[in-house]
Amino acid sequence: MSDLDRVVAGLRCREVLALLADYVDGELDRSTADRVNEHLRGCDACEKFGGEYGDLVARLRAELGVAEPDAGARARLDARMGHVWSEDAG
Repeated sequence: MSDLDRVVAGLRCREVLALLADYVDGELDRSTADRVNEHLRGCDACEKFGGEYGDLVARLRAELGVAEPDAGARARLDARMGHVWSEDAG
């Protein structure tokens, strides 16, 4: 069994890895974020990697002066991307 297949708190490490960007950006729903938090508390490897990843993202944003988009811009982008994705699916 691969280390990425280890299950902690009902999530495999590979699932946490796939969710990590959204987790760091605060874009997960409450239930999923709680499950990731529980996994991180019980998995030293994911906690270490997740902490390093989060620190790197924060340093890059600070260094590059990247600001989070305002809520209106995010909503417009989400609406546009949903439209594009639905066209691709059809």
